[in-house]
Amino acid sequence: MKKLTLFVAAVAMMLCACQPSEQQRVATGEPIMPIHVTGYNTTLYLTDYVPTLGIQPKYETTGDYHFIVNQEEETLTLMGESNSIHVLSLGDKDMVDIVILPDLPVKQGLTTVDVIDNKVTISGFGKTLKFIDIESFVQNMRVPEEAYHGAQGMVTIDLNKVKCPAGRSYLRVYAGTQEFLFNDILVPLQDGKPVMDAKDLNRHDVNTQILYSLMIDRFYDGNEANNAPLNRPDVLPQVDYKGGDLKGITKKIEEGFFDKLGISTIWISPITQNPTTPWGQYHNPETRFSGYHGYWPIYNTKLDDRFGTDEELREMLATAHKHNINVVLDYVANHMHIESPTLQNHPDWVTDSIVEINGKRVRNFELWDEARLTTWFDVHIPSLDLEREEVCDNMTDTALFWVENFDFDGYRHDACKHIPLNYWRMFTKKMKSRLPDRQLWMIGETYGDAELISSYVKTGMLNAQFDFNIYHTAVDVLGKEGQSMQRLADVIDQSCNTYGYHHTMGNISGNHDKCRFISLVGGAVDWNENDKDAGWNRQIGITADGDSAKEARAYKKALLLEVVNLTIPGVPCIYQGDEYGQPGANDPDNRRMMRFEGLNNQEQMFRSKVMELTHLRRNSMPLIYGDYKLQYCDDDILAFTRTYMGETVTVAINKAEQTRTIILGNEQLTIPANDYIVK
Repeated sequence: MKKLTLFVAAVAMMLCACQPSEQQRVATGEPIMPIHVTGYNTTLYLTDYVPTLGIQPKYETTGDYHFIVNQEEETLTLMGESNSIHVLSLGDKDMVDIVILPDLPVKQGLTTVDVIDNKVTISGFGKTLKFIDIESFVQNMRVPEEAYHGAQGMVTIDLNKVKCPAGRSYLRVYAGTQEFLFNDILVPLQDGKPVMDAKDLNRHDVNTQILYSLMIDRFYDGNEANNAPLNRPDVLPQVDYKGGDLKGITKKIEEGFFDKLGISTIWISPITQNPTTPWGQYHNPETRFSGYHGYWPIYNTKLDDRFGTDEELREMLATAHKHNINVVLDYVANHMHIESPTLQNHPDWVTDSIVEINGKRVRNFELWDEARLTTWFDVHIPSLDLEREEVCDNMTDTALFWVENFDFDGYRHDACKHIPLNYWRMFTKKMKSRLPDRQLWMIGETYGDAELISSYVKTGMLNAQFDFNIYHTAVDVLGKEGQSMQRLADVIDQSCNTYGYHHTMGNISGNHDKCRFISLVGGAVDWNENDKDAGWNRQIGITADGDSAKEARAYKKALLLEVVNLTIPGVPCIYQGDEYGQPGANDPDNRRMMRFEGLNNQEQMFRSKVMELTHLRRNSMPLIYGDYKLQYCDDDILAFTRTYMGETVTVAINKAEQTRTIILGNEQLTIPANDYIVK
């Protein structure tokens, strides 16, 4: 197929002679994320997309776009008004290409139809291909012109005419017109042929992940010998150590807990050494806190002995990998505890505790948005001044210690929005340079709008972040009265349009900083009350009055949240206990000890239904790699399809208090109240 009206800007780059093999590694390695142009005269860092490629750039101008590469800052400035899809090409051979997507509306509808004789057919272009621009890539190498054939609104890509690398690679397709972009296409390949069965995927295929978030101290006590609670009158039991450890995680892996639940990746809380004394102060009721959660690091390269030994950590990782389970480590880079020898030796490494806001000098504490890159979380955990190169260099090295010395599969990075971008650029460049053959997936935590969150999600920084915008919207829409499902449909569309339709952003059921959804929707916690105080001052269940009908409804609503997370694009993440409907208010009530036995009938039924969904997700190519399309939405119903190579899974969710019937295509679907259909 001739790529009609396609404009390609080619920028010649001279590679450093000292890295003759680097270009080929980038060409066939991790797919480079597209450049999303959100406006013209936009300045971008080349290293955000090719972090390890050593280049001495020159520049050329072609057509409507003017590309400038600044040799000192290594930035790329895009100027012009062309609305075509563009490709920035690096190098003279084994072309390494970066997709540049203009700021245009996105139209859903592209989907893979089938593969015959290793030729992939894609439909949804409309009646004519005359004004369609299309670019396809295997990894970062463009599909040659002769591989295309187009007719009657469909395009076929002949992979027999593409030089595909051995092993796992990915076919990526981007298309659009002068007025809009289509949704992107992603097809996993094995030795150049599309993967058709989920059984042929493995734990290194990041789109297949189902995460399980656990807090080590509150998961399972596998070795009582390392228990060391503070047992102090000024520390209430809810915030003291409970005894969970690495040995406990290993035992649960060996028992098949994660296999049965359908989990492919475990996210463990921070493991660095925390203080042995209590800190902080809460006044309702009066208590101080232990460091059971792991977020107060004193030594960034020492394992907290209350969680286990280096040998027990290695045993846990090896056991997980035998079960085809990844393990990602929660790491804290924003701050250190004031008892840290690092801070005692370098007291100037922290940000100022006083900051000027609107002309007034104020205490720089919990200014999450006003001073997000410098604010302190508390007086005993000052924020590090990571904009200073020496601080950034030291902290990126200590973070890399854990993947250089232990077989982790990646990171969950804490408080990303409070850490400057230079840290992520340095960290990722070091990681990819030092460990070029390790596939390390990184997901971050940032609360904010899609523009802020996406500023960290680039090939040279993070692979993904948790999508709190979907979470907060889903909780509101599914749990509160008078909220339309259209809100949820819109935010799902926004995420797909921002991060791509095959992103690995995390879709959460909850986390250690959130009130349990089942207690909110059941009424045990009021939507408008202080949910931390609620957990301290009364026993939180599912409902406030023990009403069995309200409780049954709460389980149904909570299950709908799991359905959303396990069927939309992205990586589902279950917070420990949410799989059986654990009640609770906010921190620390949402951090009760995990329960493995003694579940009541409703909890067992809820867990069984979650397990059905996780195993369906794990074994369905449409739910893993399928192209998403919204099919129907009103105030109470959300219905969409996921399609891969002609196989379609339909999801319909009804949050109404009565049964609803809708028509999708030629099919009538009847969905009971507060229920769903996945077929």
